[in-house]
Amino acid sequence: MRHNPDAVMIFAAGFGTRMGALTATTPKPLIRVAGRALIDHALDLTAHLDTVVANTHYLPDQLDAHLSPKGVHLSFEPDILETGGGLRAALSLLGNDPVFTLNSDAVWTGMNPLKRLATAWNPDDMDALLMLIPRDNALGHTGAGDFVPDANGRLERGAGLVYSGAQIIKTDLLHSIDEKAFSLNLLWTLMAQNNRLFGITHDGMWCDVGRPDGIHTAEQMLADV
Repeated sequence: MRHNPDAVMIFAAGFGTRMGALTATTPKPLIRVAGRALIDHALDLTAHLDTVVANTHYLPDQLDAHLSPKGVHLSFEPDILETGGGLRAALSLLGNDPVFTLNSDAVWTGMNPLKRLATAWNPDDMDALLMLIPRDNALGHTGAGDFVPDANGRLERGAGLVYSGAQIIKTDLLHSIDEKAFSLNLLWTLMAQNNRLFGITHDGMWCDVGRPDGIHTAEQMLADV
């Protein structure tokens, strides 16, 4: 098993319904933020990795035309598989070692979160390492938070830090799930029960660009850097 993962799965298959009319003819990852496609902001974080995979479903031809010239491998899903099912379907492209996963609908400032995750990753103790955001630094997020870490970084569910959509995760447990479409939340629950779910806190800002107003918020965040 590699100590530092060298492959990343970018989740890009969703319909983007929260974006309303903006995604009627354009997939959400191609919505422009600060003059660039949203997914290109995610790709900036993956430039140091050997293998970049994105799953597609809604308007896949547009994503293919945008991503294939950039060397991104595509995992087309005839049916929406959610995060867990989508990751499992892409393992032939990603390999069987632990991988990064990254949502395509967020913008970051601060140190590259994937590089920070790699520095903190300890596969002897961890089955997953999640990048978490203090609520005050999680722009566009309205929830109470997702996880509470203990003094050693082990996670329990609860109002506290916000999950950012970036993590390192082992893929072994994907094969224990019977459902075709399922969330990675199922794996996190199993990992937490075994005290092998961990998190660290991002040192910069993060903006969820899931709704139209998130575009302006993200652009202002980037302009303030």
